[in-house]
Amino acid sequence: MPVIPLDRIDADPAEPVGGKAAGLGEVIRAGERVPPGFCVTTAAHASGEVPEDEVAAAYTALGGGPVAVRSSATAEDLPEASFAGQQDTYLDVEGVEDVLAAIGRCRDSLWTDRAVAYRRDLGIDDASVRMAVIVQRMVRPRAAGVLFTANPVTGTRGETVLDAVPGLGTAVVDGTAEPDHYVVRPDGSTDGPPDGCLSPGEVDGLRAAGTRLQSHFGAPQDVEWAVDHDGTAWILQSRPITTLFPLPPPSDGPRAYLESGNMQGMLRPFTPMGFSGLRVAGLAWFRAVGASRGGAAERSVAEVGGRFYLDLTPFLRNRVIRGLLPGLMSVYGPRTAASVRALLADPRFAPRRGGRVDPRAVARIAAGVAPLTRDFVAGAVTALAFPDDARRRVLRAGPEIRRQIAESSRGVVTAGERLAFAERVQVPVMTGGMTPMLGALYAGILSAKAPELLLRGVADPGEVATVLGGMPHNVTTEMDLALWRLAEEAGSHRALFGETPPGRLAELYRAGELPEFGLGGFLERYGHRGAAEIDVGVPRWAEDPAPLFGVIANYLRVDDPDQAPDRRFARAVAEAERMRDELVRRAMESRPVRARLAAFFFDRARALSGLREYPKFAWLFAIGEMRRQLLLVGEALVAEGRLDAPDDIMFLDLEEARAALDGADRRQLVAERRTVYTRERRRRRVPPVLLSDGTDVETTLPALSTGDAGDGVLVGVAASAGTATGVARVVHDPVGASLGPGEILVAPTTDPGWTPLFMTAGGVVVETGSTVAHGPTVAREYGIPCVICVPGVTELVRDGRTITIDGGAGTIRLED
Repeated sequence: MPVIPLDRIDADPAEPVGGKAAGLGEVIRAGERVPPGFCVTTAAHASGEVPEDEVAAAYTALGGGPVAVRSSATAEDLPEASFAGQQDTYLDVEGVEDVLAAIGRCRDSLWTDRAVAYRRDLGIDDASVRMAVIVQRMVRPRAAGVLFTANPVTGTRGETVLDAVPGLGTAVVDGTAEPDHYVVRPDGSTDGPPDGCLSPGEVDGLRAAGTRLQSHFGAPQDVEWAVDHDGTAWILQSRPITTLFPLPPPSDGPRAYLESGNMQGMLRPFTPMGFSGLRVAGLAWFRAVGASRGGAAERSVAEVGGRFYLDLTPFLRNRVIRGLLPGLMSVYGPRTAASVRALLADPRFAPRRGGRVDPRAVARIAAGVAPLTRDFVAGAVTALAFPDDARRRVLRAGPEIRRQIAESSRGVVTAGERLAFAERVQVPVMTGGMTPMLGALYAGILSAKAPELLLRGVADPGEVATVLGGMPHNVTTEMDLALWRLAEEAGSHRALFGETPPGRLAELYRAGELPEFGLGGFLERYGHRGAAEIDVGVPRWAEDPAPLFGVIANYLRVDDPDQAPDRRFARAVAEAERMRDELVRRAMESRPVRARLAAFFFDRARALSGLREYPKFAWLFAIGEMRRQLLLVGEALVAEGRLDAPDDIMFLDLEEARAALDGADRRQLVAERRTVYTRERRRRRVPPVLLSDGTDVETTLPALSTGDAGDGVLVGVAASAGTATGVARVVHDPVGASLGPGEILVAPTTDPGWTPLFMTAGGVVVETGSTVAHGPTVAREYGIPCVICVPGVTELVRDGRTITIDGGAGTIRLED
């Protein structure tokens, strides 16, 4: 049927009429008032013709007169993509000939540059899209606009937001007029202009309609509406709000959560199996210290949008701890600390009376922690006394963990055995393997912090930070320098490695058709690593070395020998040693005791601080083996017809994988999970502090002032001293990224999988992170400036724009 009246549309399936018309059909069935009209279907579009006779008859049945002609593509108004404004709308169209022409133009708008680019950004195949067209009787509105049943800025559910203008609502949608803005809180109180174009009754009526639509569709809605001169409200469109961050799990009251993934450079979502594996590791640690009884450990962690959130609520309500939280949160950046301060003033998180501490629980935890504390202190003291011996012991632990994992995996044959092994392989690493490393590790961290305190008034923090540059014994730095040496070996085949796409080079390598240049040895030591490497669901470099070939191509672009990464690192080492001697000499003139202590801690820092990356490096052996075993289980499930591909298992959790082995078909669940994961991968911003009602606390704070920094300056957190001017290269994923020598990397986050890009970068700017996270730590050791915690910087800085960053002041200046 080429033409269907709107009140006869069945939204299931939506393919014949497109997303917008399907939504309107549902609105009509929900009992809301919709202007009458009809839909020219996708079948008519596929024929290549406009069904003139059917359109003329339907238009006449409407009574003729002015109509609106609107797009309804099959990829439009979907839960994961709104396509708002991507196709064309024509208003006040009158007469059959003009209606037919408008339908043709509306179809043609499927191929505008903006629509094609939008589909490409969302990964939607052009060939899969069809266009239906809606024709509706025009409403002559006294006022019109849009309504959101959840606050689209803060994410707060239950808060209705309306923007309204006199006359047609297009001025709201296209931004040509400043609308009257109304916010209706969950308790019914309203903020809005007293002399606006809507009466209080009309605001209440529209809010009620939005609430009904949200209930009918089962999700927050973005609603276009109009109120005519008789005071009748009409619904012109209702579609899901696609930008909202998912809600935390249901709770028995207001709760606050802290996103902790950015400490590991992990803003992208975890796969379901990745989150499941991380939970296993975390619970193993809690059990080791006796803190997992009663489910407290399980309840302290929440998965929201595939991200790892910690429940802050008990700490906010604790009279002793709450005052310490802003200071503790400062490691996440000033905006996170400010968000926590705001929660301290929120009566919903006021300290609660009573709530006595269970002495048995305290005793149990103390008994679990005591041996760890004893070993930790003893290890730290021993490391300070004998740093070289302590470092050698730590560096031996990694190969030993790897050997033990390989030994314990022998004899694991069946799919059931492999799954059981995958579930337990991290436990001994978390409870025993990494623990002996911590004393030396924290001795190094303490030693790095002490000189700043001892030399206060003698040296500024930037000078002290210089001494901590070019740090030896860092496994990630060593990895990146080893990759540079690979590039040097590949240099004799510069055209092949510099001009062939990384994916193709990976194929040639796996086929044994590349010249030998040492990659096998590199992968033997570092192949268990990669971007987002703490997620077991993400491929390792050993599986897919394409990212390494991309980095090698970047390194081959270095044509100035002085900019070679090994020389840059050597300069950072020399400058650190020079500054160390200078600061000690300077301090000896007035504070000889402090000078000697500073010299001691400088030397211990340089002997031990590089170990900061090593426990995670060793842990990754267990994650890599867990992944290998799970993929073998996935192969077995594919053979039995319960999965379509081995890595589908990464979109199940461990319990669901066991059910699949017992006979459950998980293919539909995997397809749904992949869709959600893909959508979350595209999300550019993750709330650092999130409330149970969906509120992104940071968005409720006053705008961050640049103070005296001036116009054209963005302010973040100083993470690695130094200044650099260069072309900004905005990168959202290190895989396939191209970064020229001296360019400044601008990224949403970084982890060790990103750090090979640092080797030729002039500097690094990151949206999130912590001064003690992996990226800034490695930047300091390379001696390149780094600024972190710059909200939205990947949107604010245009790719290719020249910027100047000051890693000591924490500023980014836009130069042109």
